[in-house]
Amino acid sequence: MHDTAVNVVWLGFVASLVAGLGTGLGAVGVFFVRRLTHVTEDLLLSFAAGIMLAASFFSLLLPAIAYGEAEFGGRQVAVGVVIAGLLLGALALAAIHRYVPHEHFFTGREGPDTAALERIWLFIIAITLHNFPEGMAVGVGFAGGNIDNGLALATGIGIQNLPEGLAVAVSLIGAGYTRLQSWLVAFLTGLAEPIGGLFGSAAVSVAGPLMPWALAFAAGAMLFIISDEIIPETHRRGLQNVATFSLLAGFVVMMFLDATLG
Repeated sequence: MHDTAVNVVWLGFVASLVAGLGTGLGAVGVFFVRRLTHVTEDLLLSFAAGIMLAASFFSLLLPAIAYGEAEFGGRQVAVGVVIAGLLLGALALAAIHRYVPHEHFFTGREGPDTAALERIWLFIIAITLHNFPEGMAVGVGFAGGNIDNGLALATGIGIQNLPEGLAVAVSLIGAGYTRLQSWLVAFLTGLAEPIGGLFGSAAVSVAGPLMPWALAFAAGAMLFIISDEIIPETHRRGLQNVATFSLLAGFVVMMFLDATLG
């Protein structure tokens, strides 16, 4: 791997690390707030979902099509590859959710029998399932050499991690954990993002033709999380309108970041 590729890999790792630290930074609020109202909870999670949704389109899928055209020489082939990559990302997350035991804060346990695992570990696994594909998306965003796009993506993911980190930590308090335990879990799960970032940037730097596949895969994984988990959880208490407009606000923020930074 030549020097430029190595630099891109490290950029992807560092940027995803900084974005991941946003989870721990947002969770600091748990030392000042013991619980969130249902409205605030749904606002925070929906805002994060809106950023993820916009990032999937503007920072992942559109660049994936552009890279695909350059790599494969035709727009139709590029779009076909991106569709395939997106579906693979969604199917991978669906399989992980089915076969890996984990627990969501509101909708409860998923996956195989979890009697042997303590509840806090189920929470950790669930949050890690969210954060790894986000970090991978940031790493892949840098791997193509488009630093501006990578910065926009890292900034957006970092911002969405702030409310998500607070919501996670407060939910852990509600599940019976101390403030320190709740913050520490949120902080540690944020560290899944630089692992994902290193994986994504290294893989694409070694094999350039993987770029459109990797971008689309990361987008599919994030879209699965949004549709399968976040939207159902924020719409279950009759606050659909609040959650929808908060999601739109997050979408607008990420769209602005991508248009101005990317």
